[in-house]
Amino acid sequence: MSSGERKTGIEQDSRGKVCEKDEFVVLQKRDLERLTTEVMQLREFLPKVLNRGFFTMLQKSCEGELMKDKKQEEQEHLKQDCEHFRAQLETAQADCQREREEKIVLREELWSAQTQLRQQAEYCTQMGAAVCNLLWRVSSKEEVIQDILAGVSQSRVQTFFTVAGQTLESFVKSLDGDGRPGQQDLSSDENQFVLALAGVITNIAAAACGRDFLASSSPVLLDTMMQLLEELKPGVCARLKVLILMFLYNISISVKGLKYISESPGLIPLLWSLLQDPDSGVCLHTLRLLQSIVLDEGLLPTVASELHKTLPLARVRELAASAHPSLRKVASEMLEDLGASVSQW
Repeated sequence: MSSGERKTGIEQDSRGKVCEKDEFVVLQKRDLERLTTEVMQLREFLPKVLNRGFFTMLQKSCEGELMKDKKQEEQEHLKQDCEHFRAQLETAQADCQREREEKIVLREELWSAQTQLRQQAEYCTQMGAAVCNLLWRVSSKEEVIQDILAGVSQSRVQTFFTVAGQTLESFVKSLDGDGRPGQQDLSSDENQFVLALAGVITNIAAAACGRDFLASSSPVLLDTMMQLLEELKPGVCARLKVLILMFLYNISISVKGLKYISESPGLIPLLWSLLQDPDSGVCLHTLRLLQSIVLDEGLLPTVASELHKTLPLARVRELAASAHPSLRKVASEMLEDLGASVSQW
């Protein structure tokens, strides 16, 4: 039989049964020897190759494949999340752009509203300054004050005094340390409005009916005026200080008004500080108010004692030697009055 020829056949086993043999191949002897050698070599080298390290590496390789598949799945999820976040970002950017455009429109509207508000405020200030200046002039006559108080309900008059006090208080607070001497524009509408408003109140207090009304019904306004004198720094708003001092002097002519003013706990220190003001007009009207208090026969003992203890005689003597004639005269009279008062105390 030639080499490589395949044969099939039927053979009988030891029991006499016929069984079909598998197909077999005829090999040459040297091929069989070579195959035997290779098998023996495999038997020798396979245990060295297929050791525990190999199986460990194989296991790690399988685990790596599983990890790779897992990472791919995670990467796919991350990619989907990234697409989702990118869509959200695009939506947010669109919203931001829309809001930016709306903000620009609102800013323009706000700027326009502020401009209109500023124009309205300037108009109201100009109108208030003009009206108050006219009322200031008219209120210098006592019969006009009588007509005003008699022709208007008491609630309206109280509202006017309340608004006037709040306006003056807001003006003084708006200075905020910047209202130093030389920095005030006395010709501005705001200053003219405030001065005219203070002048109207002062003129009302100059009339007998006006001061009685204020002393009886407007203690808040009196407190506000004294508080403003405390807050105004030396050399600042001298004209406003003079008007407030004139107002308090007019109120002191009333028995109720003088009693209310003299009972104010910070009155005496306030007057002493005002005597140090560099403006002669402020010192003059401070002395007049002080003179009105000192000459009161019903002066409270506590006030009299405080005047006696804290009396700045050196400053009053200095003012008595002033070049300002009215100030010199009032200061000299004040020294005489104080001398008489001290002897009584």
